[in-house]
Amino acid sequence: MNGNMMFQPLLISSLIEHAEMYHGDTAVISKNTDGSMTHSNWAQVAKNSKRFANVLQSFGLSLSDRVATVAWNNHRHLEAWYAISGSGLICHTINPRLFPEQLIYIINDAHDRVVLFDKNFVHLIVSIKEYLPNVEHFICLDAYDSAIVDAFPEVKFYDQLLDTQSDQYVWPELEESLASSLCYTSGTTGHPKGVLYSHRSTVLHSYAISMPDSLNFSAMDVVMPVVPMFHVNAWGAPYTAAMVGCSLVLPGPMLDGISLVNLIDQYHVTNALGVPTIWQGLLTAAHQLGSQLHSLKRNVVGGATCPPSMIKTFRDVYQCETIHAWGMTETSPIGSVNQLKAKHAELSEAEQFKLRFSQGRPPFGVTLRISDDEKSQQELPRDGQTTGHLQIKGHWIVDTYFGKNSNALTEDGWFDTGDIATLDADGYLSIRDRSKDLIKSGGEWISSVELENIAIAHPEIENVAVIAATHLKWDERPILIAKKSATSQITETDLLNYYTDKIAKWQIPDKVIFVDTIPMGGTGKVLKKDLREQFGAILLES
Repeated sequence: MNGNMMFQPLLISSLIEHAEMYHGDTAVISKNTDGSMTHSNWAQVAKNSKRFANVLQSFGLSLSDRVATVAWNNHRHLEAWYAISGSGLICHTINPRLFPEQLIYIINDAHDRVVLFDKNFVHLIVSIKEYLPNVEHFICLDAYDSAIVDAFPEVKFYDQLLDTQSDQYVWPELEESLASSLCYTSGTTGHPKGVLYSHRSTVLHSYAISMPDSLNFSAMDVVMPVVPMFHVNAWGAPYTAAMVGCSLVLPGPMLDGISLVNLIDQYHVTNALGVPTIWQGLLTAAHQLGSQLHSLKRNVVGGATCPPSMIKTFRDVYQCETIHAWGMTETSPIGSVNQLKAKHAELSEAEQFKLRFSQGRPPFGVTLRISDDEKSQQELPRDGQTTGHLQIKGHWIVDTYFGKNSNALTEDGWFDTGDIATLDADGYLSIRDRSKDLIKSGGEWISSVELENIAIAHPEIENVAVIAATHLKWDERPILIAKKSATSQITETDLLNYYTDKIAKWQIPDKVIFVDTIPMGGTGKVLKKDLREQFGAILLES
């Protein structure tokens, strides 16, 4: 016997409808590509979404056709997001930091029929458009600009297109399992792979990250997603912002520390989301400007392991709670969030702080386990000590990569993340390393993450990476690549001595290499593959 309850499909269009109806006057603030500010609200975002849905309908697109966006976090991008998915098309967000060859591959692999792009990417799009046979419409997310027309005669302009359309549009009642958006993995090895999210998975994910024990969004908040909308849909923040009706501050392309400090202080941002390199720049800028970041109550750190020293600085200097989270493109992305439980109130402040170093525990909707190898169904103990391959299953976890015939799961239905981790009895996850980044020295494993966390805590170090270098006796040994602060006089010996009493002596890196820059990928992750190619044989040379 079924329950006697209404059924309504879980659709992305319902999020923007809710925001328009109950939070219409709540601010949506956007920094444009030219540095100017646009002050809008959820009602206006909803109206423009409907106008653009009418534009897309006039193109004669079919259900589930792909519409690509190459854009930063701004109000036009947000409006287009809801228009695309809400009207039954698939919003394909693309990382503009990729190489042109990767962009061409991704757009063609997705069979995108429309490409939307920010004004500052016009030259990039012009340079690749002849290699995109499936694309029928190129739309600049801006007002008419004759200089762009000169370079790109067939271009259309978002603002002009909106002016031709009514804001009357009835969102179709779609199947909730229908695809809503498409993101590609960063593709550090081989071609990027597409992850196709559904309306249902996206709405459930939005519920999950809004909860107090998760990212804790509410209508009282002013949320700034610094993580780009092309990076796993800005971790779902724009969807959840509409769901709970909070204010939204979209920082555009200017993600330097000074710009972010000014936005936080001017618009009283309470929650912000970004990768560790972003927060390192913010802390440096806040110190330089003398800002106390008074409004900032919480910042979410993901995309890479958060150094404990960063959590400490946000807490002690700025009275800001740092929420450490873990996820990936294949997990929508939230797989775990670090929030304490009631019983942890009995712990000392130092013990609580130590617990904050982990990536947290899974929200309802996903389950984690560790296994003895990538394909095994043999689960390892949840004792906080035993390391294994991290695997995940749940309502918003990938099943099959876009366009692939075989599924991406183990035989018993789990997705292997490629991370090596521990789990404790409460579900707290500690990522020890990526499986490909672990260092095996004389048959013993060394975590590059642990070594990096120690080094980055040194006050004269701005950024670090630890990689495995080939060693004649021990097979592999860790070496530390480090970027000094501008005024630092630190030496290799000084930095190696900093490890004393913090880690076993045999795990201390064999060498320190100081560099001017550490290569970063488009999502803010260190490109260790590049570093291994450059420095992986350095111990054989001495």
